[in-house]
Amino acid sequence: MKTKNIMIVGVGGQGSLLASKLLGHLLLTQGYDVKVSEVHGMSQRGGSVVTYVRYGDKVYAPVIDKGQADVIVSFEVLEAARWLSYLAPGGQIVTNTQQIDPMPVITGAAEYPQQLVEKMRAEGAKVDALDCLALAEEAGSSRAVNIVLMGRLSHYFDIPEEAWMASLTACVPARFLEMNKTAFRLGREA
Repeated sequence: MKTKNIMIVGVGGQGSLLASKLLGHLLLTQGYDVKVSEVHGMSQRGGSVVTYVRYGDKVYAPVIDKGQADVIVSFEVLEAARWLSYLAPGGQIVTNTQQIDPMPVITGAAEYPQQLVEKMRAEGAKVDALDCLALAEEAGSSRAVNIVLMGRLSHYFDIPEEAWMASLTACVPARFLEMNKTAFRLGREA
């Protein structure tokens, strides 16, 4: 199997580390060779962060170059637009529609760009945009946006829901498991 590339992008503190851990665990249980990069960026300061997940028969390095991401999973719509040049032709973006103001917007030096989903589609990207924050809150915690996104991402894999749930069970602390299972299902069924 040709190596597949997934980028998980967002803002520090949104749970991209758990999302990449869950995805890596899932793909390993399915028999793939998997490489997951560390989180890169200002994760402790609310800055832009990115994690790479690569899987296939044999994966030699964890880094994804421009134009090579089969899927970009984005926790925030501006981050999806920021990393668009990494999307491979025919690739898929799965994004939360939430907007988190970056520092230049907070300080008044810039305005938050509008119509980002439409602009990415105009560039030829396939964009699956969903209000994951509202679904996470429905599940019981605004912090479950990452798991809602994983539920949405599951549409693009031929892996049974039971395997996703088994990886959730392995990666999520027991006291948060039921809420995260609900968040996953809400994302999957949205």
